[in-house]
Amino acid sequence: MKFAGIELSEPRIMGVINVSPESFYKGSVRNNEEKLVEAAVKMVEDGASFIDIGAKSTAPYLETQIPVEEEIRRAVWAVKTVRDHVDVPISIDTTNARVAEEAIKAGADVINDVTGLKGDPRMAEVAADYDVPVVLCAHGEVRDFSDPVHTVLDLLKESLVIAEKAGIDDIAVDPAIGFLRPEWPPWYEWDSKILANLNLLKMLGRPILIGVSRKSFIGAITGRKDPSERFPGSLAATAIAVFNGAHIVRTHDVKETLDAVKMAAFLKRFRP
Repeated sequence: MKFAGIELSEPRIMGVINVSPESFYKGSVRNNEEKLVEAAVKMVEDGASFIDIGAKSTAPYLETQIPVEEEIRRAVWAVKTVRDHVDVPISIDTTNARVAEEAIKAGADVINDVTGLKGDPRMAEVAADYDVPVVLCAHGEVRDFSDPVHTVLDLLKESLVIAEKAGIDDIAVDPAIGFLRPEWPPWYEWDSKILANLNLLKMLGRPILIGVSRKSFIGAITGRKDPSERFPGSLAATAIAVFNGAHIVRTHDVKETLDAVKMAAFLKRFRP
C-alpha cells in the first residue's frame, strides 16, 4: 500500500507545521522563514515522511475565520519556503479550493481537506486537475451520535464517492478526531471509541491517517487544559492508533512520536 508515492509497509509520520497564529497549539506555529525552514528540516531528519502545512486553523471550537487572500498568502509563502529545503511530500491543510490550487502551484503535493471534499465544491476538481493525492476527513451532518464508528465510516464513504467520481484514486482516510463534537456522548468518548475500533476503517481499503497530537480529547481525559501538557497523552493515543491499524500519524512532535509508532508497530506483529 502506498500514499503519495510513500510505501506504507510500516507506519509513517506526517509532521505538522502551522503558519496560522490562531492555531490551538502555539508551539506548532512558525511565522518567519528561518524558524519555518529549521522546523521542516528537523522534522525530516527526525523521521517525517510527509510535511503538512496549515495556513488557517481548522479547530472546530475556535474563531478561525481569516480572509481567503490571507490564507493563500500564508500557504504559498510557507510551501515555497519549505519546498526548497525538504524532499518529502508536502500536504496543504485547507478547506478552500483556491488555497489548495495556489499551494499546489507553489510546490505542494497533497491536499488535506478536513471537509472530505464536501466543503468547497471545486476541491475535487482541483485535486483531479492537478492529479494530486487527497486526505479525506470524515465530515458532514450527523443526526444520530449513538454509533461513532459506523457514522464515521458512512461519512468517509460519501467522500470516497465524490473523489472517485472526480477520478481521484490516491486517497487516505482520516476519521477526524476532534472534529465531530456531539453533546452526547461527550466528544472525548466519541473520539476514544473511534481510536479503540480504528481497525474497522480497513474495510474502506484505503490508508488510514490519524491526527491525535495534543488534541482536546486528551486534555479532557487527562485533565491537561494546556495543549503543551498533552504530549504524554498524545504518545499513548498514537500507540493505540497504530496498534489498531493507522498507517500515517500526523503529529507536532516527530522524533518522540516515531519511537511510539515503532514500538506499537513491533508489538502489533505478535497479536493473534
